[in-house]
Amino acid sequence: MALREINSKIVEATVLPGRRLFSQRGAMLAYRGEVSFTPNMQGGQGGVMSMIGRRMANEDTPLMSVEGSGTVLFGHGGHHVQVIDLTGETLYVEADRLLAFEGTLQQGTMFMGSQGGVMGMVRGQVSDQGLFTTTLKGHGSVAVMAHGGVFEVPITPQRPVHVDPQAYVAHHGDVRNKLSTALGWRDMVGRGSGEAFQLELSGSGTVYVQASEEKL
Repeated sequence: MALREINSKIVEATVLPGRRLFSQRGAMLAYRGEVSFTPNMQGGQGGVMSMIGRRMANEDTPLMSVEGSGTVLFGHGGHHVQVIDLTGETLYVEADRLLAFEGTLQQGTMFMGSQGGVMGMVRGQVSDQGLFTTTLKGHGSVAVMAHGGVFEVPITPQRPVHVDPQAYVAHHGDVRNKLSTALGWRDMVGRGSGEAFQLELSGSGTVYVQASEEKL
């Protein structure tokens, strides 16, 4: 895989001829070799339709296309970084949490309400999280950002996982999501954290949770 963690705040990317990487704009810390950085105008590997979908979803996070031969160090805002290696599955992740990913991955957008129904649609209104989630599918590595560290929680058919929507970072696997309420509607006014809402993930897979409710 092209990405590896150097420490909790920095990842190193190996850039090879003919193999592109994408990174969040402003994430490059240093590099060695003959490496070029150009603004990506087509929404990553998903093409123009993926870019349009993310703009409609308010997830149009600027990306840079990274090409050449060498190594690059990425980090952003002092946030904790986590590398996730994909071997054919789809990763669902908030767009502003993406630090860098390999160009071998196909990028798209998923409407969260398509899995969670009406309660999934409510999620963006009460928790400041997007209604849409970026998807990355295929073989390659992804570096995501979070506050205070990331831990992996397994999801099994017998044991669904409930996550504070603002602590959610990403998930992959054969997983369904549903936003459930822990309080009555009157009690939820002005509350957007997990005390009022819980993102329920069921099926088989893994969810990545950050150690803070703070948004990036």
